[in-house]
Amino acid sequence: FFTGWWIIIDAAVVYSKNGEMNPAFHTCGVMSTIAFFMINAVSNGQVRGDGYSDGCLGRTGARIWLFIGFMLMFGSLIASMWILFGAYVVPKANVYPGLAVFFQNALIFFSSLIYKFGRTEELWA
Repeated sequence: FFTGWWIIIDAAVVYSKNGEMNPAFHTCGVMSTIAFFMINAVSNGQVRGDGYSDGCLGRTGARIWLFIGFMLMFGSLIASMWILFGAYVVPKANVYPGLAVFFQNALIFFSSLIYKFGRTEELWA
């Protein structure tokens, strides 16, 4: 997560003077970060229905929240690929800002998956 933001901050500092880095391209990273928090706000137990209380919409609400989070994450990743190829690779421009946007979203995506599915949620594990 941190490395993705570090890469995009580097690209924004280096390439903002030349106008090669469009500030609107940061939207993908922001949406990916919001999706990161949405995905990890729901525990696996809530998705399975093992929670102590149903809360707002219960298991169905948790699954809908998780689905929307994954949709935002995949949408941001696909949009970052579109930015990479549409704004940098095809016009033969400097490719590093596009790679920075793509790697930022890819690293946030993988960190979200690792944090969501790579941990145990048992109390005494």
